[in-house]
Amino acid sequence: MINLDTFKNYSRAVAISAVAISAIAFAGTADAAPVQLFPFFQPLPPMTAPQPLQPYQPYQTMPYQAAPSEDQDAVEMPARFRRQTVSYATREAPGTIIIDTPNTYLYYVLGNGQALRYGIGIGRDGFTWSGIQSVSRKAEWPAWTPPPEMIARQPYLPRHMAGGPGNPLGARAMYLGSTIYRIHGTNAPETIGKHVSSGCIRMTNDDVTDLYTRVNVGTKVIVLPMTERRAELGAATR
Repeated sequence: MINLDTFKNYSRAVAISAVAISAIAFAGTADAAPVQLFPFFQPLPPMTAPQPLQPYQPYQTMPYQAAPSEDQDAVEMPARFRRQTVSYATREAPGTIIIDTPNTYLYYVLGNGQALRYGIGIGRDGFTWSGIQSVSRKAEWPAWTPPPEMIARQPYLPRHMAGGPGNPLGARAMYLGSTIYRIHGTNAPETIGKHVSSGCIRMTNDDVTDLYTRVNVGTKVIVLPMTERRAELGAATR
């Protein structure tokens, strides 16, 4: 018969031996490359310190900026073409417009030997004219319908163009009698003082707007001939 105490001691020895053998085996594999039990798990990225919260900034819209003006009157004008009051001897009544074609000036008679003088652009060679007319109609930002004579010379011109900053007639127009001619503004202020039009009288948009407020339908307009070259009369008074 097996002694019970001997069996217990034997079992304890076997167990201790098994633990020792397992420890030795585990220590032996520790020097080998570690085995990933779950290779489909990726390591988590390193933790970073939390960023401090920024104070609340309400949404701010960009300040409104007006679109650049298409009125090009900002072009620097020679001093003699700037609007100014000058001495001007004439027998014409105040309110009369006199176009000094040779000197590219428009005079608005004030009376008492004075007139308001504006620089203008006039007809190119072969397109100047002279005579007496009156303002038959006024228009703000007028539409432009080139006359048949102009289209015959320049067939590429539009048949009609709505009024606006890009329109060749500019900001204002004063129509002369039943002719095709007008006193009007321009989107090409650099042409003031030059012979460039097809017979119309050009002014800067700023100047034509000023004249427009002074002129009524029926105003007398005298266009001097190119051959009547008059000296500049007087000096600016202001």
